[in-house]
Amino acid sequence: MGLLTIGAFAKASRLSPKALRLYDELGLLTPARVDPVTGYRLYAPEQLDQARLVAWLRRLGMPLARIQHVCGLVGDTAAQEVRAFWAEVEADTAARRDLATFLIGHLSWKDPAMTPTAQPLGIRYAALSDAGLVRESNQDSVYAGSRLLAVADGYGRGGAPAGAAAIDALKYLETEGIAAGNLLNVLEDAIEQADRAVRGVAVTDPSPEEVGTTLTAMLWTGSQLALVHIGDSRAYLLRDGELFQITHDHTMVQSLVDEGRITPEEAASHPQRSLLIRALAGGGGATPDLRLHDARHRDRYLLCSDGLSAVVPTEEVRKVLTTVVDPEEAVRRLVALANESGGPDNVSCVIADVRADGAGPVVDTP
Repeated sequence: MGLLTIGAFAKASRLSPKALRLYDELGLLTPARVDPVTGYRLYAPEQLDQARLVAWLRRLGMPLARIQHVCGLVGDTAAQEVRAFWAEVEADTAARRDLATFLIGHLSWKDPAMTPTAQPLGIRYAALSDAGLVRESNQDSVYAGSRLLAVADGYGRGGAPAGAAAIDALKYLETEGIAAGNLLNVLEDAIEQADRAVRGVAVTDPSPEEVGTTLTAMLWTGSQLALVHIGDSRAYLLRDGELFQITHDHTMVQSLVDEGRITPEEAASHPQRSLLIRALAGGGGATPDLRLHDARHRDRYLLCSDGLSAVVPTEEVRKVLTTVVDPEEAVRRLVALANESGGPDNVSCVIADVRADGAGPVVDTP
């Protein structure tokens, strides 16, 4: 078969002649020959495979610059790049879904404080962070106050100041009054400030793109907890003896679990289980998840870094949360469990107990 005209090649590859001209200009799909007299572009039949690949990748929504990179790869390497791109797409879709869920809850929620029979609620809290038994320094940061609870797990050489900066950027929420109708705007502003703070730390590092932090934080509004989450630190809810993970890990391995490529059991020992696909980082631009949780008397919340969740089995965590009444003693016990399991990473915990004013202990003694 001889060379194909641009019209015939467009029909065979399912790319428009306009797109083919653009890809030629970008060096993405160069014609086999250009007629020196007419300027007509002519394509070789063996170029069809690459053209079809470009068309498929465009349907996925992949940017042209990244398509050019994929086309320069072969076999498994190209497949891994497509898989990585799709994981990013799914993470972005999940973030949009979570934002939609947050908005639905935010717009439909009615403040229980407006109900005469509503029982006022408060929280008891405690926080503890430890370097563990292997790491030379502690890059985790924690905070627990009457309204704000937060855990950040920094990474890179500037990880410790990055995590601390992210939490410091949220601390004004501790004292600022927030109207129920303004909660979303306040949280959005706080996230932007935390992102700027982390980028401010990162730019002072020789490799700013390698500096960042996770952030899992909860803002107590008096009857609800607004959750902000990015990275692989976690938030759990203990309710009626059942322990629920209420955050989703933003890791490459979790994306593989979500796609059904590996099992949760395989994920636990995967060599790349700590590889993040979303975090507050020097490059900026990542979007945290936002959620609202209606609080109940006797609820217990746990925020923790992966120094706990990756080391201590969930059932052991649940046992401590259900049997240790005092929040300060509970965080000490959880940190001790992580260290008893080898303490391979920094470990941080924040516990918040929801209670009606004047009520007794939130967690029953055995």
